[in-house]
Amino acid sequence: MIKKFIRKFLNKLFTRNFDDIKIQKGQIFERYLNSDLKNIKNLNQAYFKVFSQDTEDGIIQFLLKSLDINTVRFVEIGTQDYSESNTRYIFETMRCEGLIIDPYPNLKKKVNSILRLWKNSLNIHNDYINPSNINEILKKNQFEKNLDIFSIDIDGIDYWVLEKIDTKISKIFIIEYNPYFGSKLEITSPNIEKFDRFKYHASGLCWGASLKAIVNLMKKKNYTFIGTNRLNCNSFFILDDLLHKINIDLPNSNDLSKFTEVKFNILKAKNKKFASLLDVENDIKNVEVFDLKQKKLVNFSQIFQDI
Repeated sequence: MIKKFIRKFLNKLFTRNFDDIKIQKGQIFERYLNSDLKNIKNLNQAYFKVFSQDTEDGIIQFLLKSLDINTVRFVEIGTQDYSESNTRYIFETMRCEGLIIDPYPNLKKKVNSILRLWKNSLNIHNDYINPSNINEILKKNQFEKNLDIFSIDIDGIDYWVLEKIDTKISKIFIIEYNPYFGSKLEITSPNIEKFDRFKYHASGLCWGASLKAIVNLMKKKNYTFIGTNRLNCNSFFILDDLLHKINIDLPNSNDLSKFTEVKFNILKAKNKKFASLLDVENDIKNVEVFDLKQKKLVNFSQIFQDI
């Protein structure tokens, strides 16, 4: 019993010390941003990872500094255990109040084990969300307006949830998209509650929405697409009213091809742990995705040539 306690204590101490080193590296990068903010013309100049999945931490800091946001209100949907997330570095280093949403088992207990919760205010909604309950959850937690960052990554019905969210709810949006869906099509996974990509199809191909679908949806909500993370799976948007404060060259939203080049491999095939789109082509012909232009489900075989 004592050995178990000591081991647990040392593991926690080591993890915390390692996290503190990562935070220090992030703060060094912030000094670079502060000294060179006006010379950054492309999001790739701000790529840096602390706790985010890829390079989102650096981009987020660049945007917050450009918009002169010092106290942050955020919502992040799809955090898993919060050890690797888009808003954790903010919580660790800035004044903020946030809401995180995820069905991860015992999320509150896990978050409490990795964070110094006394630093800021963090609301935790430990359950699934869907288009029917998202606005109710935001309102219940008093995060339905005046946000600085809204991040969503739920590997499924992201599009359908976003569609229901009020216009101009946040200054910045970070939205996961599916680069395997290509640059030309407006498609998304079907609107299925508690959607699980691998239960839906063994390949894991069908998740989220195409970048074009997300860009066009956000246009209707008065947001401008400004770029993506290094791995081409998280897109960034700024409220149109604030665009003049972001001194970067805007991407051509009519040609999204460079943002849909797949730079990671997470598909599964019968004989391969990691498979390419071509490896699973025959297996996915009858997989259904929702075509937003046709407003109906279509077989993947009908649109494969356009990806």
